[in-house]
Amino acid sequence: MSEQERRDEATNQAPALPEGVLPLVPLRGTVLFPGMVAPITVGRPASVAAAQAAVHWERPLLLVAQRDPAVESPAADDLHPVGVQARVLRYVTTPDGNHHVIVQAEARFRIAELVPGHPFLAARGVAIAEPETADAETEALAATLRERVLEALQLLPEAPAELVATVRAIDRPGTLADLAAGYLDLPPAEKQEILELVELKPRLRRVLEHVSHRIEVLRLTRRIQEQTKEKLDERQREYFLREQLRTIRRELGEEEDEDGELESLAEAVERAGMPAEVLEQARRELRRLRRTPEASAEHAMLRTWLEWLTELPWSRQSEETIDLARARAVLDEDHHDLDKVKRRILEYLAVRKLNPEGKAPILCFVGPPGVGKTSLGRSIARALGRAFERMSLGGVHDEAEIRGHRRTYVGAMPGMVIQAIRKAGTRNPVLMLDEVDKLGIGFHGDPAAALLEVLDPEQNATFQDHYLGVPFDLSRVLFICTANVLDQIPPPLRDRMEVIELPGYTEEDKLEIARRYLIPRQLEAAGLDAGRCRIDDAALRDLIRGYTREAGCRGLERQIGALCRHAAMRIAEGDAERVEIGPADLAPILGPPRFENEAALRTSVPGVATGLAWTPTGGELLFIEATRVPGKGGLILTGQLGDVMKESAQAALSLVKSRAQALGIDPAVFDSADLHVHVPAGAIPKDGPSAGVAIFLALVSLLTGRRVRPDTAVTGEITLRGLVLPVGGIKEKVLAAHTAGIARVVLPARNRRDYEEIPEHARAGLELVWVENVDQALEAALAEETPDGPARAAAVGEN
Repeated sequence: MSEQERRDEATNQAPALPEGVLPLVPLRGTVLFPGMVAPITVGRPASVAAAQAAVHWERPLLLVAQRDPAVESPAADDLHPVGVQARVLRYVTTPDGNHHVIVQAEARFRIAELVPGHPFLAARGVAIAEPETADAETEALAATLRERVLEALQLLPEAPAELVATVRAIDRPGTLADLAAGYLDLPPAEKQEILELVELKPRLRRVLEHVSHRIEVLRLTRRIQEQTKEKLDERQREYFLREQLRTIRRELGEEEDEDGELESLAEAVERAGMPAEVLEQARRELRRLRRTPEASAEHAMLRTWLEWLTELPWSRQSEETIDLARARAVLDEDHHDLDKVKRRILEYLAVRKLNPEGKAPILCFVGPPGVGKTSLGRSIARALGRAFERMSLGGVHDEAEIRGHRRTYVGAMPGMVIQAIRKAGTRNPVLMLDEVDKLGIGFHGDPAAALLEVLDPEQNATFQDHYLGVPFDLSRVLFICTANVLDQIPPPLRDRMEVIELPGYTEEDKLEIARRYLIPRQLEAAGLDAGRCRIDDAALRDLIRGYTREAGCRGLERQIGALCRHAAMRIAEGDAERVEIGPADLAPILGPPRFENEAALRTSVPGVATGLAWTPTGGELLFIEATRVPGKGGLILTGQLGDVMKESAQAALSLVKSRAQALGIDPAVFDSADLHVHVPAGAIPKDGPSAGVAIFLALVSLLTGRRVRPDTAVTGEITLRGLVLPVGGIKEKVLAAHTAGIARVVLPARNRRDYEEIPEHARAGLELVWVENVDQALEAALAEETPDGPARAAAVGEN
């Protein structure tokens, strides 16, 4: 027996349906309205049995939407309370075993309860009669809805004529609303909401809202289609006209594909002075461009590529005149001090003059922000008579930014190097690569590796940008790099550079730079001149000491700009015709000084030492505090110290313990107390091998009760034998001490080689004490007396 025969037998053997009970088929994602005729595919065994029962017992069939279409065997809670009562017009079973039912929905039906005991869902409820038209408002809503539905049908591209006739013939408002809702493209939940609206007015209003929204969408769709068709028709018309023009020219015997713009492009290709292999490729691509329809995307790509080739300076170059006297004058005019840097630049120019064809080194200026690295590049370009261009590499993490994108990509363009050369208009510009230490590495490649070919004089004569696809000679370009921190430049890239370090400026340097450059520039920016605003030297010194503490001059220029703007406001308001700014005027304009001599205040008690640290922005004072707390001889370190400083602190403590007896320290203190070493400004990470001596002094000062001299700062690393090791950044550290008002600086004796790097006026204003071991450091840095006791010997012998 087949499956179908078994189902028919089960239906025949099933008990007859009681009066008022109807078989129910749950629908997934479908909502029917009264009056609709629709085919339904039934697949679940219970649904098939319900449809067959309706046919067998000649009963109406209930069609109710499920709340969740994923439920396979719905219960009462899984069904909406309102569905439709439908008449089965036809039941068809296809050869592949699928069951199809054609139904005509007759009325709304509200389920009261599900009746068990049947091999299918069966329900008892009540059919909801359609309300009669009650008032004029209902008729007005129905008339408006009919007009909107007819308008929507007119906007449809292929609306059936019989549907328009049906809409015109309907005279019952409820039937019209149900017909419109049934044909609207709405989510099942919204259709179910309309189905459950029995009252005419709410139902008509809700359907009218959806029909109005659909009309707006159809209008917008038609407008977009018309605009698109117009553009396509215009392009087709242009294409046909161009083809006709080509045919006419061919019949007249004129040269084929004569086009004014293409001919201009062809002439530009011939005039560009390209190398032979590049010229041949350009001609080949030009011939392909002539054969490519203008509407094609490839046409625009080829044309843009050829325009880039013609705009590059293949043969144009600046005439270089190297006059060392003029170059020295330009450098002196643009920059104060920096004698060592200027001398190296003049040496470079001298070699360039004697050997013009030699491979020039890649200069890399390394120094804190605001010391004039970029402006030095401009001065070199002015001294050589070359064009100057700058490209910033900070944050670049895509190799294509350097080497360009391949032409196959949408929006492809050459890399930053080729763009800068085109902008310069010459093949031998001075090209400054700023922030080379801030290159990033992303999943698109390593831009630092891409720069290797750009900067290597052995390779860059045939540099090939991915977009151009042809070699371009970069050997005549003078590359100058800048960086703040040398260690952050990738080693292979740093190997190709000649590093020139630019240290920070001293107070005297800043004073002279402010007079010569900063004040005139800010006066001009504020619309003033020297006759209307004057800042005297005493105010400048106080400004440098109390409001800025940096290696460069950017902060100083900002403060000078604030003074000039204050003067401009007074003059513009008519309060004064000329403004003189002295030391007493700084606080009312800029507020109280931001920096003061903290060394005397911090070192007024034992356990505090003033160290010196190097940062990418210059030297800084580093206050190291030590205190004793009850414990068991442990060491507590705070202040975001790096691994190197933590090791220095451990070494200093071990050194103090090993010399406790000679220093007059009771060894028992290490068993009954913990020592806490803290470096303030804890939010700033600190690391480096320069704080060993300062930590040792702080611990000895704490345990002996002797204060560290408030006018003294120290730097240097220590060993467990008590030796003081050399450190870097001596010039920056000494300048920071001088700026902060320190009178004496204790330095490692092995750093005497850096003595010449320290500016003359800083050497004259400071007492430099060179020490070889910690005994000499104690003698130089500790005060002669304790705050409450007699003098104590500072120097002790080694263990």
